[in-house]
Amino acid sequence: MMRSKPIVAMVTDAIAPFNNGGKEQRYRELAPRLRRYADVHVYSMHWWDGPRTMVQDGVTYHAICPFVPLYAGRRRSIAQALLFSLACLRLCFRRFDVLEADHMPYIHLLALKLVTVLRRKRFVVTWHEVWSARQWTDYLGPAGRFAWRLERWSMSLPDCIIAASPQTADRLRDQIGYEVPIVTAANGVDLALIAHVPAAADPFDMISVGRLLSHKRFDLLIDCVALLAAAGKPQRCCIVGNGPERQSLHEQADRLGVGHLVEFRHDVDSPAELLSLVKASRLFLFPSEREGFGIAALEAIACGVPVITTSAPDNLARDLVERSAHGVICEPTATALASAVDLAGARHDDGLEHRDDEWLAEYDWAAIVEYVAHALRVRRSKRVEPYSPPGLSPWRPDRSAVPATAPASVR
Repeated sequence: MMRSKPIVAMVTDAIAPFNNGGKEQRYRELAPRLRRYADVHVYSMHWWDGPRTMVQDGVTYHAICPFVPLYAGRRRSIAQALLFSLACLRLCFRRFDVLEADHMPYIHLLALKLVTVLRRKRFVVTWHEVWSARQWTDYLGPAGRFAWRLERWSMSLPDCIIAASPQTADRLRDQIGYEVPIVTAANGVDLALIAHVPAAADPFDMISVGRLLSHKRFDLLIDCVALLAAAGKPQRCCIVGNGPERQSLHEQADRLGVGHLVEFRHDVDSPAELLSLVKASRLFLFPSEREGFGIAALEAIACGVPVITTSAPDNLARDLVERSAHGVICEPTATALASAVDLAGARHDDGLEHRDDEWLAEYDWAAIVEYVAHALRVRRSKRVEPYSPPGLSPWRPDRSAVPATAPASVR
């Protein structure tokens, strides 16, 4: 008798389209694709209207606690983290074969570790970025030392860690060595969707996308727009996103006299609509000082739009931009951004074909999902070497030990 598919429980406190960001997009893209190998259930807060359980694209979504805002002011809410962590204990009474969780907000990993130990199931955690002790203290003050130790200790809990970028994998390895297997399954792009989405009818000179948080440095972008306008080179700019810095950024644009040049879009939930806006833009600016990957920058590259980002040490998106034939990396200042806009704009006007198709194929979600499915099978006792999926054809059922180079299924 044919056995049913294994059940994968994916736990994250934020999901798209109700909250938009890199990790939310990752779950939106991967969960339906994982249905090829497993019965997928996502556990989160009650973001949506209606019953606590809903089905979308074949994935079952469960609300394990009421919705609580992620942020208290400009920082992540401790109350939300504690409530969500306690709610995670409800998975003790849910059926699953392997549990995957997002690493934020860390505290919930303790509850999920208890759940998986009691249920004797595999525990896999996806890590998007690794913070240093300095970053934690800058963010939380003296309490940051405790948060840094919590993050470091949390790395020892999973049976396997999925790193959302090669650079994050390196930083994890620096912290824990080979104590826990690490599989790199980078964030990706939907190349098929990008190929078919038309450019929006209303073009912009520049566009930037991201959650409106202080480390995204949209303030530098607005300063850049003001510098260009003062130099007689006005640029029409679109900023797509929402977040705690929303009001202050609006006020900054008005204060600098460039409110008429900066258009904020807080209402873009559809991936197709976002891509159409990017495609219609002349340049994509990504001034962030801290990124674990940078999906928005990768999407812009795939759209054929030149990307400008900064050389900030913790901005891992610069590694993607370096691979692009038409990317520009500059110092993290408004003056440097303005100079980069002049340089990239001149290149664009030369009529160059802005494509990076050869290396972009490795970031297609259809390929990334195989890395994730492989990681969901990895045993903690196994030291994982770099893994390359054998292709995109369906894997044959195989319940034996995890092979080194050719996984068979999630179970």
